[in-house]
Amino acid sequence: MAFTSILRKTANSLAPLAIRLTRVERSYQSCIFTALNNTFLSQQSTVSRFYPNTPHFSTAVDSPKAASDESLLRVIEYEIQCAEETDEFDRVEETPSGFPFEIKDTPGLQTITLSREYDGELIEVYVHMPDLVTGNSGEGENDNDDEDDSEKPSRSSIPLVVNVSKRGGPSLEFSCTAFPDEITIDSLSVRNPDSEDELAYEGPDFYDLDENLQKAFHKYLEIRGIKPSTTNYLYEYMINKDSREYLRWLKNLKKFIEE
Repeated sequence: MAFTSILRKTANSLAPLAIRLTRVERSYQSCIFTALNNTFLSQQSTVSRFYPNTPHFSTAVDSPKAASDESLLRVIEYEIQCAEETDEFDRVEETPSGFPFEIKDTPGLQTITLSREYDGELIEVYVHMPDLVTGNSGEGENDNDDEDDSEKPSRSSIPLVVNVSKRGGPSLEFSCTAFPDEITIDSLSVRNPDSEDELAYEGPDFYDLDENLQKAFHKYLEIRGIKPSTTNYLYEYMINKDSREYLRWLKNLKKFIEE
């Protein structure tokens, strides 16, 4: 499968990212311990070398905050270094030929927007960060967590919201989940631009619809570009975006502490 080959291709370089996104334990502790330890030894050495006989109580009010900020900065700088070395944050995925959408990727947001016009319709797709599932997911868990584990997804996926609208009229909104070589429709609703009533009837549960109707809506999305060949590319695109956003977040933290 195309999606499986993508996972196999990027497994080594994206393992730390996959672990971060699924909230599996990531080895932040080693970075933090190393940075904190270096900070403590550096401060202790500096004070002993230049001020061997100076009483420390003279700066007791200011030193806890200054020491804390300095230690935090060292940890953040070390984590930035780790992110730059392990994550392919600057890699740009080549858009495959025939990709039907225009991509709008705003730095700092956790979603991207796809858009296209199709036979008088405006199609917009809001793509969220992927939910990654690794091969180690669930290992080492206590038996008491079996119930929680059963609610976790068993396959990596991408959440999508697809909006199909006609000029000046209502729109169809699909909530979808893209799995490897499969796209499921979780819900379907009709949106009226003149009404934002939260209590408006949104139709039955999609899985309660007639099976033939479900298949027809899957075909409806497919001919508008919502198909596995599209979502497989988006999967890797969003993994790289997460790396970039994580690094940007770290640098913003550093800037705030320094100011």
